[in-house]
Amino acid sequence: MKKERILEIAKAILVVVLFYASSYLQYLAVFLFRMDLNHITMADQVIASTFSDVILVLLLFLIYRKELIREFKKFKTNFRECFDTGLKYWFIGLIIMMVSNVLIARFTPLQNSANETSVQMMIGASPLLMFITAGILAPIIEEITFRKAFRGIFKNKWVFCFISGFIFGLLHVIGNAATPYEFLYIIPYGSLGFFFAYSYEKTDTVFTPMMMHAIHNSALILLSIL
Repeated sequence: MKKERILEIAKAILVVVLFYASSYLQYLAVFLFRMDLNHITMADQVIASTFSDVILVLLLFLIYRKELIREFKKFKTNFRECFDTGLKYWFIGLIIMMVSNVLIARFTPLQNSANETSVQMMIGASPLLMFITAGILAPIIEEITFRKAFRGIFKNKWVFCFISGFIFGLLHVIGNAATPYEFLYIIPYGSLGFFFAYSYEKTDTVFTPMMMHAIHNSALILLSIL
């Protein structure tokens, strides 16, 4: 059991490292697709991001292949329960997210998060690829990283949910934060991450939050396009 626990933690650490290092894979896309580094367009950035996400999804699947196959079978067998549970907790997270966004807009100079602004620009540059990247690939990557891997490290349910939500929220803020106010967006993003983690705990399959995450992102992208 001790060896299994060490292996589980080692895999989780590897996944987190791969997640944060995956941006370097975009340089491979720049080389393969012969992009001009001095004149990178927003569309080029979307292509490079999609390329790195595809590779990362494959790597994550290889790392958690047995667990993912087992959890997918559980998800498929108990689909209705997983969908109902996932929908309920996604809705709670969404309400908190919306209310906190309204409060941030009301009481700070911010009207939108820098991350959201960046995503909107990328959608405008390449809607179809962004639908694939942000609507499908990103939920797979983020749920395996911040739910599957983190659950392997933190065995206490509440510790797992809070840390998973906080790091998930921080991820969506720290890269684009231009002012201290931006860190308030940890609350809306983190609340969604918390309830994604909680739905994983309730159903014991990462495909539950993965499904709701994909629905959430895809719906926002479609609304933006339309």
